[in-house]
This record gives sequence, structure tokens and C-alpha cells, in this order.
Amino acid sequence: MAAFRDMVEVSNWLLSLLGANRAEAQQRRLLGSYEQMMERLLEMQDGAYRQLRETLAVEEEVAQSLLELKECTRQGDTELQQLEVELQRTSKEDTCVQARLRQLITELQELREMEEELQRQERDVDEDNTVTIPSAVPPRPHSGPAHPLGQCTALAEVHQ
Repeated sequence: MAAFRDMVEVSNWLLSLLGANRAEAQQRRLLGSYEQMMERLLEMQDGAYRQLRETLAVEEEVAQSLLELKECTRQGDTELQQLEVELQRTSKEDTCVQARLRQLITELQELREMEEELQRQERDVDEDNTVTIPSAVPPRPHSGPAHPLGQCTALAEVHQ
């Protein structure tokens, strides 16, 4: 029985040795899985850093574009204000020019009316100052024109 006991002890010892080997194999597998997981984590971390750098670069570009756009907007606002001031000034000038033009048109119309009146008065004066010399005009017979057409005798007009 001692041999049997020795055999049981050897079997137990072998089982414990096998168990230790299994634990070591399991540890190696776990360690391998842990190393793979760490490699994946490092790769993911590298990818995340790369994406973060790219995102920051894009954010910088967007921020720069926004600053440029704000500057363009500010310049556009300034130009718009200048154009509005110029428009107001030009509008005032246009109003003055329109008023002056209406005034000149009225004055021109008045001058034309005055000219027409002067011409009418001149015609009236010319008609009043026309003198016919009786000895230059022969007496008219009652049956026809005194002179044939186109052969008028001398008429003197005196203008004062």
C-alpha cells in the first residue's frame, strides 16, 4: 500500500504539476491576449491622436476663414456706409438740381412768353406805323383788282 500511496502522491504531484503547467499556459494565453489588446489600444490611441490633430488643423482653417470672412464683412459694411452717405449726398444734389431745373424751365417759359408778347407788340407797332402815300396808289376801278398780280406800285413803309 505504500506503493499505492506513493503512486497516489506521484499522481497528485503530476496533477499539480500539470495544473501548474495549465495555469502557466493560461497565463501565457492571457498575457498574449493582454498584449494584443494593448497593441490595439495603442493603435486606437495613435489613430485618435491623428484624428485629433487633423480636427485641430481643420478647426484652425475654419477659424482663419471665419476671421477673413468677418474682415470682409466689416469692409463691406464700411463700403456700404460710404455708399449710403454718397447716395444721400447725391440725392440732395439731385433734389437741388431738379429744383434749379424747374426754376430754369419756368424762367425759360416766361422768357418765351415775353418774347412772343414783344413780337406781337412789334407787329402791332409796325402795322400802326405803316403809312400809305396816296399819290403812289392810283384810283381803283370798281370792276377788278387795281393792279395785276405781282405788279404792285411803290408802297412806302415808315417805321418809327
